[in-house]
Amino acid sequence: MPPTLASLVHHSALKLTVRAGGDRLDVPVRWAHVSELADPVPYMEGGELLLITALKLDAEDPEAMRRYVRRLVGAGVVGLGFAVGVNYEETPKALVDAAEEEGLPLLEVPRRTPFLAITKAVSAAIAADQYRAVTAGFAAQRELTKQALGDGPEGLLGALAAQVDGWAALYDASGAVVATAPEWAGRRAARLTADVERLRDRPAPASSVVGGPDHEDRVELHSIGTGRRPRAALAVGTAAALGTAERYAVHSAIALLTLTTERSRALHAAEQRIGAAVLRMLLAGEPDHARAVAGDLYGGLLDAPFRVIVAEGGTGVAGLAETVEAAGARAGEAVLAVPEGERLVVLAADGGAAAHACGEFAAGLEAARGNGTPRDPAAAEDDDVVLGMSAPAGPIAAAAAYKQAEQALSVARRRGRVLVEHEQLASGSVLPLLADDAVKAFADGLLRALHEHDATGRGDLVASLRAWLSRHGQWDAAAADLGVHRHTLRYRMRRVEEILGRSLDDPDVRMELWLALKATAGEQ
Repeated sequence: MPPTLASLVHHSALKLTVRAGGDRLDVPVRWAHVSELADPVPYMEGGELLLITALKLDAEDPEAMRRYVRRLVGAGVVGLGFAVGVNYEETPKALVDAAEEEGLPLLEVPRRTPFLAITKAVSAAIAADQYRAVTAGFAAQRELTKQALGDGPEGLLGALAAQVDGWAALYDASGAVVATAPEWAGRRAARLTADVERLRDRPAPASSVVGGPDHEDRVELHSIGTGRRPRAALAVGTAAALGTAERYAVHSAIALLTLTTERSRALHAAEQRIGAAVLRMLLAGEPDHARAVAGDLYGGLLDAPFRVIVAEGGTGVAGLAETVEAAGARAGEAVLAVPEGERLVVLAADGGAAAHACGEFAAGLEAARGNGTPRDPAAAEDDDVVLGMSAPAGPIAAAAAYKQAEQALSVARRRGRVLVEHEQLASGSVLPLLADDAVKAFADGLLRALHEHDATGRGDLVASLRAWLSRHGQWDAAAADLGVHRHTLRYRMRRVEEILGRSLDDPDVRMELWLALKATAGEQ
């Protein structure tokens, strides 16, 4: 502990006597300073024991002493040492009364005790306290390193919580809690997810303080990692502000966790290269080779149905990659995520945590777009991400699943959706796909000659064609719908063939005409 007024009073060599403020002697002393100025306040920083002989003060004037002592207290001076036998044979009553009134400890210094002895005692005590803090910090660093090497981040958190007499928590890149120590701190750590997400958006290294006197504890948050986006975050909760030794322990923990995450980054890059090779083999129709390369790393993923997710969105896909990988890590399931330029290809177990995380990621973006306001700066970066998800597949059908995911991605982009699953295409309608500008242009060109013919008032060929196609070429039913004779309808269909130069006996022609009519239905 740093020196206090009480420790100086109990210092046998100093012989100090308490004249006022005896109930406030436990306050720490940052320094001992000698000043005979009538107003030394401009030179004070707070926490000082001020030593005076009242050379330039009228220490017997009550009003002058009240003003003098009041200014010292306002400047943060923690104590006043008054030397007797120099200018005054005893401590003046006016000074004692003023000190008592303001609650400022007043220590009487005997003539045989030089001020230098007091400053040396304070300096020695501060140096000893700093030495103890540094020694404790090194001991904490050794213990944290030992635990990190033996039990990983969980062991390190346990040792850190013990060192700071509080709790500690580790968060992954997505802001989810990975581990806490002690275990009871999990609920407190979970409440800080939003604060961790805000910290993640700041350039590393970044830190912030949450809570304070009105909260159950004071929490420091620190980003972990050296990249643009932090790899993790550390929370340290304590009842009060950290001391020097505790600060050493926290900094050591940050350094060790940074080394761990940077090592994990290198391993992650190697895993990504293996994953890319596995994906290429699967798409090339070589599932056996893919299994051999996957080994224990991705082998479990290939033993059960998986989904292929293809995402586009520039730098925004990095957020999706972090989300699915973090979800897989928490659930203990393998996830294959391969960046391809501005694309990301993901293989995730069907019904697993990573696939579910994709859905939640997309739902969050859909909600943000619906509100017209991004969730946060990181979400604004992710706001253009579009995903397509395949149906469940196995290694043999990986190429087909990839194509399904690409088709779903294309539909999602056309419909302005964040995520489309391939099953939704099969259970829905093809008609919304006709809204594409290229399809409309084709339809307008195909039907233009018929519309021009009808505009002259020589017959209703477009309506007749629509009725005939809707009745699957049944002359009587179509003619009844139009209210004309079937021979009239036959004549009109021959005119359609003549104008278009196409045969209505060709099913492809009938299909194209029907889709063209559907694509332009709202423009009639």
